[in-house]
Amino acid sequence: MPILTTNKQQFLLDGEPFRILSGAIHYFRVVPEYWKDRLWKLKEGGFNTVETYVAWNIHEPAEGQFDFEGIADLTRFIEIAGELGLHVIVRPSPYICAEWEFGGLPAWLLADPGMRLRCLHQPFLGKVDAYYDVLLPKLVPLLATNGGPIIAMQIENEYGSYGNDKAYLAYLEQGMKSRGIDVLLFTSDGPGDFYLQGGMMDRVLATVNFGSRSKEAFEKLTEYQQDKPLMCMEFWNGWFDHWGEQHHTRDSDDAAAVLDEMLAAGASVNAYMYHGGTNFGFYNGANYADNQHQPTITSYDYDVAISESGDLTDKFYKYREVISKYVELAPLNLPEPIMKKAYGRVAMTEQASLFASLDNLSVPVNRTCPEPMEQLGQNYGFILYTTHVIGPLAATRLNLQDVHDRALIFLNGEYKGMIERNCKDHDVLLEIPAEGAELEILVENMGRINYGPYLKDAKGITEGVRLGPQFLYHWTIRSLPLDQLNGLEFQPEPSKSQQGHPTFYRGHFQVDERADTFLSLQGWTKGVVFVNGFNLGRYWEIGPQQTLYIPAPLLREGSNELIIFEQHGCEQPEVSLQDSALLG
Repeated sequence: MPILTTNKQQFLLDGEPFRILSGAIHYFRVVPEYWKDRLWKLKEGGFNTVETYVAWNIHEPAEGQFDFEGIADLTRFIEIAGELGLHVIVRPSPYICAEWEFGGLPAWLLADPGMRLRCLHQPFLGKVDAYYDVLLPKLVPLLATNGGPIIAMQIENEYGSYGNDKAYLAYLEQGMKSRGIDVLLFTSDGPGDFYLQGGMMDRVLATVNFGSRSKEAFEKLTEYQQDKPLMCMEFWNGWFDHWGEQHHTRDSDDAAAVLDEMLAAGASVNAYMYHGGTNFGFYNGANYADNQHQPTITSYDYDVAISESGDLTDKFYKYREVISKYVELAPLNLPEPIMKKAYGRVAMTEQASLFASLDNLSVPVNRTCPEPMEQLGQNYGFILYTTHVIGPLAATRLNLQDVHDRALIFLNGEYKGMIERNCKDHDVLLEIPAEGAELEILVENMGRINYGPYLKDAKGITEGVRLGPQFLYHWTIRSLPLDQLNGLEFQPEPSKSQQGHPTFYRGHFQVDERADTFLSLQGWTKGVVFVNGFNLGRYWEIGPQQTLYIPAPLLREGSNELIIFEQHGCEQPEVSLQDSALLG
């Protein structure tokens, strides 16, 4: 394969002038059966390159245990791109942001309370080295210098938005080179002084990320880097959504005009995203702004050229029209459309109470003080804290000094209210009888922060619990990652004690022909959905997202199992499978 180099203000591919026309597709947000479809459409859109991050937490879910199969089969994704004639840009920096849980960092890093992230801190570097010892040898055969499709790789991601430890950046650079990475290396940062001063490296190509005002952005880059090609490594042509916000869209003509500006200036570009995909499972990230934790929704549609379910949008055609002004394009030759189908209503005929199922889901541990998930070896999901409170006490305020992120409070099995990270004011008062009472606190991890200064985002109860002024001690703690639901014992009729309590609902639906479908959860409150054992992700009535995408490969002909973990309750125990998405 041709090798990418730079000569003053040009990229060269095997010595010939070359413009990178790239689009971002994250393999870990797309079921593997659809990788070829999405990459094929990228190429037909006029692009010659695909860019992907590499999510460390996907590949090393537990320390020392590596996964490169299924949706984590990075090498196969790159191979498919190469087979289609696409070049590949890989961004394997330990941290990726990407609105992905913890910015791609594995949660188990936080088991060390003294861990320092993204700097020359040896305990952190040791973890990175162990990961790179496994990851990078898989990429070396796929480098362009070895005949593969990878033409460039990133050292760190938007580092100037976080820190200025150039020794750390140099350590990563050397670590990549010593493991055989000999293609073009680059950094990417915002087009501002802080960002470029902190994130740039000597003798490494700097690129910039932005969504508009390309002339200003490139002028700022040129202040810091002369006689190098101009490249927007992330052209934000759409945007992502947080729960409780409006669905973001961007006018296709506006986005196409900015693309045209960059190409007219002779720049290269990577459209971020070109196809967004889905934050399956518990892998959505979160922002933190204005003292508010802002979790990202399950859909990562991003309002870009290829929708979450693979449909071509207006932006696909507008971008292709712009690119055709600069590159001669062959007539469209698209893959067969992927069928979508409405399978109709699904009755959730069986239920299992969370509290009645605890022994089937977890093993309790005892601690003097409540501890966060990471101290118990848990990465994602929910965690339950239980203690006995002595009485009698008149109505007294319950205080969680720091909870990440959302706690449901029960006293002797009765729901008493909710305490949220974002709302320090609450009215949860507990009246304790003379014989005492059992206090249960169920905490949901709604996604670790993926950007900014608050990356160290431990989950669960991270400090003490007080009733009035008094700390409560001696807790039984249960980790509830919900990664194994086989032990649940479902009953056909709910007991009265289940009403309004966290409950698993199960139903079955028939599929005669597999097709993509969309799960509508109208009338449900908040929870998680599993299809045939696969965690589709979260839903929440506050929106904007009102449906969950179910790719056809997750279904099977015949009977399919649907399990919903609902935290509060639903109007009716039924859902529907429709043939279109509702993202707000």
